[in-house]
Amino acid sequence: MNTTRVLLFFKWFKLPSKLSAFKEHAELTAAIISGILIVFAWVGESQWSPPIYISLYVTAFVIGGFAKAKEGLEETIKEKSLNVELLMILAAIGSASIGYWTEGAILIFIFSLSGALETYTMNKSHKEISSLMNLQPEKALLVVENDYEWISVEHLNIGDHVLIKAGERIPADGVIIKGTSSIDESTITGESIPITKDQHTEVFAGTMNIDGSLVISVTKKSTDTLFQKIIKMVQNAQSEKSPSQLFIERFESTYVKTVLIVVAIMLFLPHFVFGWSWMETIYRAMILLVVASPCALVASIMPATLSAITNGAKQGILFKGGVHVEHLSHIKAFAFDKTGTLTKGLPKVTDFVTANKEEETLVLSVVSSIEQQSNHPLAQAVVRYADHKGIHASPVDSVKNESGNGVIGTYKGEVWKIGKSEFIGEKESYSFKDELFKQLASEGKTVIFVKKENEVVGLFALKDTVREEAKQAIQSLKDKGIYTIMLTGDNETTAQAIAEEAGLDQYISNCLPDQKLKEMKHLKKHFSHVGMVGDGINDAPALAEADVGVAMGEGTDVALETADVVLMKNDLPKIGDAMHLSKRMNRIIKQNVIFSISVIMLLIISNFLQWLDLPLGVIGHEGSTILVILNGLRLLK
Repeated sequence: MNTTRVLLFFKWFKLPSKLSAFKEHAELTAAIISGILIVFAWVGESQWSPPIYISLYVTAFVIGGFAKAKEGLEETIKEKSLNVELLMILAAIGSASIGYWTEGAILIFIFSLSGALETYTMNKSHKEISSLMNLQPEKALLVVENDYEWISVEHLNIGDHVLIKAGERIPADGVIIKGTSSIDESTITGESIPITKDQHTEVFAGTMNIDGSLVISVTKKSTDTLFQKIIKMVQNAQSEKSPSQLFIERFESTYVKTVLIVVAIMLFLPHFVFGWSWMETIYRAMILLVVASPCALVASIMPATLSAITNGAKQGILFKGGVHVEHLSHIKAFAFDKTGTLTKGLPKVTDFVTANKEEETLVLSVVSSIEQQSNHPLAQAVVRYADHKGIHASPVDSVKNESGNGVIGTYKGEVWKIGKSEFIGEKESYSFKDELFKQLASEGKTVIFVKKENEVVGLFALKDTVREEAKQAIQSLKDKGIYTIMLTGDNETTAQAIAEEAGLDQYISNCLPDQKLKEMKHLKKHFSHVGMVGDGINDAPALAEADVGVAMGEGTDVALETADVVLMKNDLPKIGDAMHLSKRMNRIIKQNVIFSISVIMLLIISNFLQWLDLPLGVIGHEGSTILVILNGLRLLK
């Protein structure tokens, strides 16, 4: 009983999630507390006795430096190589050992703060997997002889028959053996217009069955579905380290070893070679350890990066880390998803033609009244078109949805049919303005016909329209010499029409997620840096594979979590602004790095020549840090 109460208490107050959140932000909290203690100790130096303010400094050392010291030791033991974490801790301790507590504590604070931000960014980048899993059904309705049984999707076997009702997600990859329905495959292909599927056609797990009951035969185990492959591809793409990251890791080990070796030599060699006293030798070695610490180098990058990220956020551009801001200016080619990225993601009526001009209002009124009783995206587009025209509803009855084909209704005793040519009657459909039908189809538009009794009286052409701002963004990128390509799940005709309208250099049609990933890898062989812009689950693997993945703010959670950059207002021209910000940041970082290294080298040489004492070394070291921080803060404007 007591155990049950404890569990209920934890569940009620959501303590596990709170503890998880605290753990995620523990490093940042420790860094802030450390900074506060440093301020109190620094103020108290002139008012309190040494044991009091020194104890505050020691506490700041422990709280701020614990995580990085632990990380440095664990990595050293695991990789059998030294790292910057250990060097920073040793530099801080060395500074404190010769009485400069403030400098050592500030060193710990700056490094722990940067480490906390890195940890937060890494934790954030792996949450898209849980978002993906929410779209995978956990149970399936298994057909058992003349009955049905709910079972876990994990227990489905190849050849099992599963019933999927209208409005349910398909739980497994399979082939339809009974029924016809419209399937929303936007989670897989990104295509916003549902596809009609009947017997012997393939369906995918995670897609939505819209308006008809289906029985499918399972063709793949739950672990081998296309949906699961998307998850695996995201994981694999994210685990690959970039060349710059590998270079930094190699540089880190070399830098630490070099500094520690030189400090070790400085502890003994000058005494025997130059006749320095032991006190002078140790003093110079401690100064070297302080001035050679990479504090200014760290500050060269972090403040500039944070300023660039803050500036981007003000403009509606969300960067998920400094490395992505850095890479953006190097992009030579951009791949775009179509639906919801270049286009609005909603079908729109572009053409409405009737056999008799005088009956145009009546036809639109009757059709919209019938279509109001359907939840199909094409039907809703017709209703929106009628509303925009100010057309009033007509009294219709006996409305019936013919799954995957169209809809039937009765008006004043006459039967009206609305749907594709196969449903209306191909002979009647094609004889109605045949040349116009061919022209509309060649433009990548979806055409539906209207039939009253035995006569075709009108047609609607619908298309997912290209955003005007998308055209501007594409032209802006092309002006910068950037290659543009569209990767879409649409058919060849539609893809060609959209690509020409948007002004793209190239397009590839009929792309499933794995093919988009292959195309991204192919692009990376031809261009040094490649970007990807998308908004759907089907774009996630390509977004993760790209050097910089850009997601639309109104896209799916998975795309938002996988991408490196998010355009919060779906404003594609902001990509150009982001690239300009990236160039500014890279220029400032180069200035900072060159300046900080120059100062470190100058201080090291001055110390070796005995021109530098510790206070001046600290001023030079901390002064250079402040200057590079101020230079980085220029990016806020």
